[in-house]
Amino acid sequence: MHADAEGFFRSFRYDAHPMSMLTSAFSMLGSYYSEANPSLQGQRLYTKGDKASLETMDRQIYRLIGKATTLAAMAYRVRQGRNFVTPPTGLSYTGSFLYQMDHIGEENYAPNPVLEKALDVLFLIHADHELNASCTTVLQTGSSLVDPYSAVAAGCASLYGPLHGGANEAVIRMLISIGSPENVPQFLEAVKKKEKTLSGFGHRVYKTSDPRSFIVRKTADEVFKVTGRDALLETAMTLHDAAMKDEYFVTRKLAPNVDFWSGLIYRAMGFPMDFFPVLFVVPRVVGWLAHWRQMMLQEGGVKIWRPRQVYVGPSRREYVPVEERVAVVGARQTPSHVEHGGITKRTMLATFKGKSKL
Repeated sequence: MHADAEGFFRSFRYDAHPMSMLTSAFSMLGSYYSEANPSLQGQRLYTKGDKASLETMDRQIYRLIGKATTLAAMAYRVRQGRNFVTPPTGLSYTGSFLYQMDHIGEENYAPNPVLEKALDVLFLIHADHELNASCTTVLQTGSSLVDPYSAVAAGCASLYGPLHGGANEAVIRMLISIGSPENVPQFLEAVKKKEKTLSGFGHRVYKTSDPRSFIVRKTADEVFKVTGRDALLETAMTLHDAAMKDEYFVTRKLAPNVDFWSGLIYRAMGFPMDFFPVLFVVPRVVGWLAHWRQMMLQEGGVKIWRPRQVYVGPSRREYVPVEERVAVVGARQTPSHVEHGGITKRTMLATFKGKSKL
């Protein structure tokens, strides 16, 4: 990692969300490699398919996969107020990641092998999952033939959303809100009345059960053996069993998905909840780049994505001059009145040249 990266991360506030830092960091990383930028080297840089083009492409893929853990660890340590750690040699991918996050000077430091293995399993499971929101974002961005660092940054921004990368965090918040196993029946009734949201159940693709959830459930048991049982585990088990026996959820094919158990594992391993999406991004970089590489080398070249939009608004309307238009008032119609947060009331009441009349 370039030494300047330390200054880049230190420029963020101590309480900045790690996904904001990571999204920015991927874009920053691309600025160091001019040879990887089609805007500088020509738009066919990655689509030629010859030896030089393939070498340039694969070099960037290695860089992004290799540096993803370091960027993520740097975002983590900014929040901890700690100095950054040089990536070690001789450790596995997840072992190196844990080392960079947690090492604070201990001699012969080695991550716990059970946690290292658990993170490896979760990384394998999360590495790719067809054309999900973030993967589609990477491909659509990449279809403009932008550099892969910018495409990955766009995917990272997409995964930042609570409906995507924040799903396992939502599970933990849900379990905390339930409070205890005794409150599960009341919570499920509220879900049926659409007063509450059931997180960690159901999937856009899997209409029976998420096959990944069985592997993660087994991994969770291994992690709990060394970390101890999480206080939320009993509530999670009670919720799981109750929902799986309830006809309302069974008929709607709402079975536990991978997010239901992965959030509990990350919590047991001591990761803060706002770091959960980062643990999703690091392995998903691999899947994004696999799809991106395939698109760059597809037969017929790359065409920019231009989704078709079906207009459902008013038909033909006559032009009305500005001075004759009638203001539309109402919710979602009139712009909100927003006071400038950076100006004090004293400044707002003062008089000065150039003061806005708004």
